[in-house]
Amino acid sequence: MSTQLNFEVPTMAEMIAKGEEPEILFWVGCAGSYDERAQKTTRDICKILHHVGLKYAVLGTEESCTGDPAKRAGNEFLFQMQAMTNIEVLNGYNIKKIVTGCPHCFNTIKNEYPGLGGNYEVIHHTQLIQQLIDEGKLKAEGGESFKGKKITYHDPCYLGRGNDVYEAPRKALEALDAQLVEMKRCKTNGLCCGAGGAQMFKEPEKGNKDINIERIEEALETQPQVIAASCPFCMTMLSDGVKMKDQDENVQVLDIAEITARANGL
Repeated sequence: MSTQLNFEVPTMAEMIAKGEEPEILFWVGCAGSYDERAQKTTRDICKILHHVGLKYAVLGTEESCTGDPAKRAGNEFLFQMQAMTNIEVLNGYNIKKIVTGCPHCFNTIKNEYPGLGGNYEVIHHTQLIQQLIDEGKLKAEGGESFKGKKITYHDPCYLGRGNDVYEAPRKALEALDAQLVEMKRCKTNGLCCGAGGAQMFKEPEKGNKDINIERIEEALETQPQVIAASCPFCMTMLSDGVKMKDQDENVQVLDIAEITARANGL
């Protein structure tokens, strides 16, 4: 996949300078900005937004971490500093609707920011994709065919159990005419990838097995061709697990935005 986009992604500052307002703000997130693997998902979300003609913008250098890792690690003071900085920027631009590429950003802006004065309609990119499919704007045609491919979907904690978003990602996959197979632990009984609660940034405690290996073993039991994710942290943990099981040549780990973009030839 090309690392560059063949169109410009406008920043809020540029849009406001032209006297325009976006329909939706795309909150890229730290992983989506700096992690090489997550950047692919970021580009594909932009491709989808551009393809359907949705007027959107990003904050660019004005965006900073939502504060989720700080809060989960117990540093409430740092979280509030980070959150207040972002809320000031968002309110300054009179932002009403936000789409995120990360369930952690989604959960924090949706559920933690209102208490600090940040009230926005927040959706995750899988919800936006489902909405666009329902509206007939995304048709899963003209690109790579996933028909009949075995796909298993891993529920991110902050999307699934944290916010009850189970159907949107699955509806996006069903539109591909793929064979969706569920893991033993899924939906309300899902299992963490091992990166949540700021665990991404520390070494695991001693135990019998790393959580991501436990999860990958469950995923591989379904004999999938694709493991679908919708979180940059899950993407890292699942991809590492697939490599450790020497299955990276047989099984792809893809974000739902990547799958959707490929299916639509974007």
